[in-house]
Amino acid sequence: MNGNQVKIRTAARKDLGAVLALVRKLAEYEKLKPPGAAVLRRYARHGFGKNPYFRVLVAECGGRMVGYAFYFFTYSTFLAKPTLYLEDIFVLPEQRRHGVGEKMLRALSRIAKKKGCGRMEWCVLDWNRPALRFYDKLGARRMKEWYFYRMNEQGIRKLSGR
Repeated sequence: MNGNQVKIRTAARKDLGAVLALVRKLAEYEKLKPPGAAVLRRYARHGFGKNPYFRVLVAECGGRMVGYAFYFFTYSTFLAKPTLYLEDIFVLPEQRRHGVGEKMLRALSRIAKKKGCGRMEWCVLDWNRPALRFYDKLGARRMKEWYFYRMNEQGIRKLSGR
């Protein structure tokens, strides 16, 4: 396979089963508990409802889905411009090094440009050396002065007073 055979497109609701299968492959790669079947309903509601929280691009080769990227928009108060935030990007291991990931990031950059974004952002696990090298090669800059924080549902309930 080469990158020229890859088609990048916006996911449709009918793609969600295949997307979930790839999300489970990412969980396996990251040694995380895979999401259950119930997430399909939430993906459909949250990504393909009236006011979607996220969008998904998919990569196909020979009619087979080989990658995906979940993204959404945040806003920079200092730039006074939107930011395209890449939540997840995943390419099947056997399809890597063929330009699929780069094609997906180029598609995302075109979306960001069209939407007038001042930047694109994402997080990378510190042990994922291949991803770190890939992003560095593309010209992305690792942020050293920022820490990434997360509050889980339990923390949200506690903070909200429930």
